[in-house]
Amino acid sequence: MKTPRAVPATDQPSPTQDEATTGPPRPRGLRHNTRWLMVFLCFLGMTVNYVDRATISISLPYMTDDLHIGPEWQGVILSMFFVTYALGQLPAGALIDRYGEKRMFAIGGLIWSLVTVGTGFVRGIGSLLFARLALGAGEAPAYPSCAKSVSRWFPVRERALANSVWDNGARAGTAVAAPVVTALIAWQGWRMAFWVTGAVALLWVALWLKTYREPSARDGLSAEERAYVTAGGARLEENPAEKTTAPEEPAVRWRDLFRHRTVWGMMIGFFCLNYVIYFFITWFPSYLVDARGFDLLKLGFYGALPGIVAIGGSLLGGWTSDTLLRRGWSVTRARKTCLVCGMLFSSVIAFAVLVPGAMWALALLSVSYASLAFSAASVASLPADVAPTPRHVASLGGIQNFASNLAGVLGSTTTGLLLGFFHHSFVAPLMLSGALCIVGALTYGLVIKRVEPLRLTAA
Repeated sequence: MKTPRAVPATDQPSPTQDEATTGPPRPRGLRHNTRWLMVFLCFLGMTVNYVDRATISISLPYMTDDLHIGPEWQGVILSMFFVTYALGQLPAGALIDRYGEKRMFAIGGLIWSLVTVGTGFVRGIGSLLFARLALGAGEAPAYPSCAKSVSRWFPVRERALANSVWDNGARAGTAVAAPVVTALIAWQGWRMAFWVTGAVALLWVALWLKTYREPSARDGLSAEERAYVTAGGARLEENPAEKTTAPEEPAVRWRDLFRHRTVWGMMIGFFCLNYVIYFFITWFPSYLVDARGFDLLKLGFYGALPGIVAIGGSLLGGWTSDTLLRRGWSVTRARKTCLVCGMLFSSVIAFAVLVPGAMWALALLSVSYASLAFSAASVASLPADVAPTPRHVASLGGIQNFASNLAGVLGSTTTGLLLGFFHHSFVAPLMLSGALCIVGALTYGLVIKRVEPLRLTAA
C-alpha cells in the first residue's frame, strides 16, 4: 500500500505523551465533572438504541402469523438492518465531524424512534423490510457520535474508561430488552412493544437536546475542568494548539484516511472482534439449546451470564488502559497491551467445544466475551487517539465501525452455513471464531505500529 510523503512530525500539532500523565490535577466536585454527565447521556442513548434494535428479534416469533412471514424471510428481515447500518457509518462519521455530535445523534435518534413506532403499524413483509432498512440508517450515527463526544470531553488518561461506560449501553440495552419487550408483548401484543420502545427513544432525544452540551458552549465547562481536559489532550476544536498548522500542511480529505496502515489495522482488528461478539448476539442461545441441551429455564438464567460478565470486562479494560497511562506508559504501549491481551484471551471460545461439561463451556464463553469487551474499550478510544485533527474523530469512528458491522452480516451467515455443512455441529464455527481472535490480536500488535495522530500527508 503506497503511502504519500509525510509532513515532518514537528509540524504535526497533536496531543503528546506528556499530556497523558501531566497537567492540572483532576478537579473535584460535581460542577467540575460535567464530562461524566455527558458520557452518561451517551450511555443512555446506546441503551435505548439497543433496546429498539432488539425489539424485532424478540417480537419476530409473534409477528410471523399476523404478517404471514415464512422462515425463509425471517433471516432476510433481521439482516436488512445491518446493510444500512454498516453503510451508514461512513457518511454518519463525516457528518458528525462537520455538524457536531449533539445535532447528528439527535437526528439519528429521532429517525430510529419514529421508525420503531412505525414498525408497530406494518402490515406486511414489504413495509417491515423498509422499516428495518430505515432503522439501520437512523441508528448509524450513534457509535461515532459517542466516540466524538468522549474525544472532546475527556483527557487521554480518562478516555478508555469513559468509552467503556457508553459502550456498555449495548450490553445494558440487550439485557433490558428481553424482560421489557416480553412483558409488553404479554400485556398488549407485539405492536405495543414497538410503540412503547419507540416512545422511550423519543423521550431520550428530548433529554439529549435539553441536557447535552458542546464543550465549547458557555455553560459547557468550568474553567477548572476546561484546563484539566485541555492539558490532558482532549480533542477540542477551539484548542489553540489544534488550530495551529504549518503553512505547508495540507488539508486531510476523508478518503486520505484510507492511505494509512493504522486505519486498515483498526478496520481489520475491529472486524475480527465484532465477528465473535455477533456470535453471542445471534447464535449463542441456539448453541446452548442445541449443543448443550439447555431448556428454556436454563437458557433464560445462564444465557445472560456472559453478557453480565462482559460489562465488568469492559469497565476493567477502560480502567486498565487509563491506569497504565497514568503510570507513565505510552499511549501506544497502553492501548496495544489491552487490545492484544484481550483478543488473545478471547480465543478461549474455541476450547468451549472441547470441554465435556456445559458449565465449563459457559465459563469459557463468559471469559471470551469479557475479554472482547476488555479490548473494546481501547478500540473505542482509537479514533480520538489517531485522528490527525479533531475534525476526523467521528470519521475514523465511522470507518472502523463500518468494517466491524460487515461482521454482523458475514458472521451470522457463515455460522449458519457451517452448521449446515457440518450437520449442526458448532465445532467449526467456534474454532473459526477463536482463530479470528488470534488474527485480531496479530493485527493490533503488528499492523498498527504506533497509536498516535496520523501524520498529515502531502500529495
